[in-house]
Amino acid sequence: MKPDAVRGHLDGLILAVLEDGPRHGYAIIESLQARSSGRLDLPTGTVYPALRRLERAGLLSGAWSTVGGRERRTYTLTRAGRHALAGQRADWGEFSAVVEAVLRPARPAENAS
Repeated sequence: MKPDAVRGHLDGLILAVLEDGPRHGYAIIESLQARSSGRLDLPTGTVYPALRRLERAGLLSGAWSTVGGRERRTYTLTRAGRHALAGQRADWGEFSAVVEAVLRPARPAENAS
C-alpha cells in the first residue's frame, strides 16, 4: 500500500499503535507493518514528521533515552491522544460505512408491475 493511500489516516494509525504502550519511531513503523500484515510499509520520512506534529499538538509525549549507545525518542499516547483516537475511530467507522454503501454493487430494481 502506498503512503498516499493513508493520507488523512496516518495520525489515527500512529495513535492506535501507541495505544498498546510507548514505542520509539522505528518500533512504530514495525508495528504498523505487523498490524497490517506488511501492507503498510511507510518510510521514515512520512512517519517521523507525523510523530513530531502529533507531539506538538499534545497528542503524544516524547522522551529521549539511550539504548545500546544509541539515542532514540520514545513516544507515549497522552490523555488528549486517547481522546483523539476515539474520535478518529468514530469518524473512520462512519466514513467506511458510507464508502462501503457506495461501492457495494447496486441491487437490481424490482419490477413494479
